[in-house]
Amino acid sequence: MVEVRDFYAALVESSDDAIVAKDVNGVVVAWNPAAEHLFGWTEAEMVGHSIRRLLPQDRHDEEDLILERVRAGERVGQFFTKRLHKDGSLLDVSITVSPVRDRTGKIVGASKIARNAGPLLADQRRLRESEALFRTLADTISQFVWVADGDGRAIWFNQRYYDFTGLTERDGLDRRRQLVHPDYIDPVYIRLRQAIETGEDWEDVFPMRGKEGKYRWFLFRVKSMRNDSGQIVRWFGTATDIHDQREQAEQIRLLLMEVNHRSKNLLSTVQALARRTAGADREFIRRFEDRIRSLAINQDILVRREWREVPVEELVQHQLAFLSGAPGELTINGPECAIAPRGAEVIGMALHELATNSLKYGALSADGGQVEVGWRRPNGRFEMWWRERGGPPASEPGRTGFGTTLIRDVPRHNLLADVELSFEPGGLSWSLGCDVDSLSVSSQVD
Repeated sequence: MVEVRDFYAALVESSDDAIVAKDVNGVVVAWNPAAEHLFGWTEAEMVGHSIRRLLPQDRHDEEDLILERVRAGERVGQFFTKRLHKDGSLLDVSITVSPVRDRTGKIVGASKIARNAGPLLADQRRLRESEALFRTLADTISQFVWVADGDGRAIWFNQRYYDFTGLTERDGLDRRRQLVHPDYIDPVYIRLRQAIETGEDWEDVFPMRGKEGKYRWFLFRVKSMRNDSGQIVRWFGTATDIHDQREQAEQIRLLLMEVNHRSKNLLSTVQALARRTAGADREFIRRFEDRIRSLAINQDILVRREWREVPVEELVQHQLAFLSGAPGELTINGPECAIAPRGAEVIGMALHELATNSLKYGALSADGGQVEVGWRRPNGRFEMWWRERGGPPASEPGRTGFGTTLIRDVPRHNLLADVELSFEPGGLSWSLGCDVDSLSVSSQVD
């Protein structure tokens, strides 16, 4: 059976920690292999010599204090310091020192455990540098930045937040709810709490009060950070001041509405001139006014969308809204996608012309007649169709009028589209196909 003394001796020899025994004067009496590996000195080179051999010149007072505390029976807890390697290089080490007593209780020396603290201290330095970099970046950018714990409790705000709100770090965490405009407090915090409970990212827009008492609009975004097991440990949030952009957007909207209003007045003037010029030609006046209305509908849609992409379904629904109550049946079907303003104008006019013709001569003019309007986006193309059935037989007109130009020739020219227009016994059929680039088609709608 292994004796306890032998067991402890084997433990010291096999330890990965440098274990050194010294007397009350600091002379080394034992030196394990790990100490040799850490400091470079062999046991033969160290036993019988002062431990001060390991101390840099400016650290000798440190050993005096250690020995003084050991002689007083105190244990020196872990601390970080510098020691010399045999090759003269400095080592970062962590050290603990405990007094050693003989069988009578007399203090006869000390045991020291030393570990290489270089990697740990390097990690701590990198962590401090990373934190300093984050704080500098967070305090430099124009947005507010904050950090919350896994439960959503805010624990830190950047300086921009305090500059805007006028709060201090002492009250900045507790009074942030009071900064939200009263009309938005409850819905905002309900949505935020739902996001935290479900672990979903959160985005919202609402006004917040500054230190001068005025409210400004901000775009808020909050994103979670998870550990290796998927648990949320932090929430990071930003708030971007969009007040000026909103005001500019509102001014642009008002200007567009004014332009739209003036354009409609101009269209009305053109309409009146056409009536006077055409005289008794009522059919010309009717068709002309229909096309003017189609232009006005397109303009309303584009103004409402601020001359950005127009959802195809919205375009179709508005251009064909006047068909409500028609004898025939209309069905509309297609995926969610949007097209650029130029494409919306061309397709809108074509649809309106097709609908007007169908209501007068085609499937929409008769009970049991059916019209299908649809679209799709296969392999980088946009395709749209108008198919009639169940109405009066379709026949090709004897001459090519302006209506045919709007339906067939204008899309071909402006959209580089393939347009097919056929007059079949079952009803008129129209189809359009072009590259999505010609329409700037997107698969999602804002």
